[in-house]
Amino acid sequence: MKTIAIIPARGGSKGLPGKNIKLLDGHPLIAYPISAARLSGACDEIIVTTDSEEIADVARRYGANVPFIRPRELAQDLSTTEETLQHALASYEELANEAFDICVFLTATDIFRNPAWIKQAVDALKNDPDLESAFSVQGTHKNYWIKNDDDEGYSRLQEWMASYSSRQVRKKIYREDTGLTCASRAHLWRNGRRIGDSISPIINDRTETGLDIHSEFDFFLCEQAIAWLKANDPDNAPQIIEPKR
Repeated sequence: MKTIAIIPARGGSKGLPGKNIKLLDGHPLIAYPISAARLSGACDEIIVTTDSEEIADVARRYGANVPFIRPRELAQDLSTTEETLQHALASYEELANEAFDICVFLTATDIFRNPAWIKQAVDALKNDPDLESAFSVQGTHKNYWIKNDDDEGYSRLQEWMASYSSRQVRKKIYREDTGLTCASRAHLWRNGRRIGDSISPIINDRTETGLDIHSEFDFFLCEQAIAWLKANDPDNAPQIIEPKR
């Protein structure tokens, strides 16, 4: 079963200009998902889809394939991830004259991923034909409220959230963190869907995985987190494969 990893990285960013090639701990953000995909050993092909020649050059130096430049209409503020992934998969399959079975989605703004999670997600799909997707999630004991459609007040997300108890025995809900790691059947992407309904969660409880870089403050927090991990928990610090010179 052929597996392709696709990493979206557009050039425009209003919250943090040039973020995808901004240096974090000496390496551009785009290097983090590329290195993780390479280190996982689970991906037959790793491509970056971008509208920027500058990002494309950096991505190639770190070992990714950039076979085309993304059309401008798919690199706007309101362009969806699903549209981007659908286009990238279809375009590369046509260029390579090859069909893929499993697709991996990774982002450059989520950097605290374990490469083993990528292999775990891909292996889950290879080993269970009934699964459609496997992706990273993080559990929480917090209660959530949603605004009512009639614009009259708020309601609990789930009725059981009205019952308060010790955190140790409370039911958990799980937040999708697909940017960290997500593997899905290729047919879903071809139909404009990122994940399916039959899923296998990869549960992590690491605080730093909740950091997603979209602002200068996010960037600062990640710098501090990397420094702390290197000093105190080096096995969980992000790993980077050095670029071609």
